[in-house]
Amino acid sequence: MTVERHALVIVGGGPAGYTAAMYAARAKLSPVCVEGYTAGGLIMTTGMVENYPGFAQGVDGPELMLGLREQAERFGTQLIAKDVTEIDLSTWPFRLSWHGAEVEADAIIIATGATSKRLGLASEDELDGRGVAYCAACDGAFFEDKRVAVIGGGDSAMDQAMALSKIAREVVVIHRRDSFRASEIMVEHARAHPNISFLQPFTIQEILGAEAGRVTGVRLCEEHTGVNHVEPFDGVFVSIGHQPATELFQPFLDHDSHGYLTLKPDATAATATSVPGVFAAGDVHDRVYRQVVTAAGSGCMAALDAGRWLARHGSWASSPGGASHHKTAEVVPILTA
Repeated sequence: MTVERHALVIVGGGPAGYTAAMYAARAKLSPVCVEGYTAGGLIMTTGMVENYPGFAQGVDGPELMLGLREQAERFGTQLIAKDVTEIDLSTWPFRLSWHGAEVEADAIIIATGATSKRLGLASEDELDGRGVAYCAACDGAFFEDKRVAVIGGGDSAMDQAMALSKIAREVVVIHRRDSFRASEIMVEHARAHPNISFLQPFTIQEILGAEAGRVTGVRLCEEHTGVNHVEPFDGVFVSIGHQPATELFQPFLDHDSHGYLTLKPDATAATATSVPGVFAAGDVHDRVYRQVVTAAGSGCMAALDAGRWLARHGSWASSPGGASHHKTAEVVPILTA
């Protein structure tokens, strides 16, 4: 069976992946973007995006992703709406498989993103986008002068609570334990805000408001007594962490204890991973910012880094009559000068 070989394969179709594809296509790298069955990333579940540059009146999340996708395709990106099921980064050229195909790649950009951890409640799914949110920076403006809950006990929960305190009338942090996972200084900063209060130890049993089509409150259970009661809220921000979509790559690439890929930047590539020729963009390595604009910027960087790497090492795809010769990825070093 003949295996197609490509100069660059981009895995993932969110803002990082599409931006990387657009830059790579304009650089005549003929990229293949395996965007996945559910392309577009977390932004596809967001309503109005008001903080992406260039859209003074805001832009619908799916509309923004469709525009980025069309822009990448316009310049010649080959888009494949399937999920990569197997990958081998132990040899070069790299190998990837998805349903119905197996290909080789001289360079790879990983842009599979991350997903917000969820409470696992049916009511959460039903009210997602109708008062249930996961990002204060993205959706906080919709809750001006409202009473909102932040679910979680880590640093990100405190950070979201403090961001929302500048917008909402009242912010209530709800945590299931007596103590917080957040650093002491973050908790102190949050407690210093007069419109932030705390409910603990309580667990969320149900998010209320399905009949009204919007969040109206939550049903809580007090952990020590088992007593339930209802608290009224206009919005619920779930902040219990994120899960990067990196399981497929972890056997080959350095990553932290949470699964985020670890970058190995040098003088020529800020987005390089631990395997030469493999680059990471967006939320697969970003535990801090997780914004559409930072993901897009990271995709741009990864495409530029991959282009420079391919220029230094050559590409079978640009060599007429080239043949496939597998060798270990370690013998293809990243040059620094």
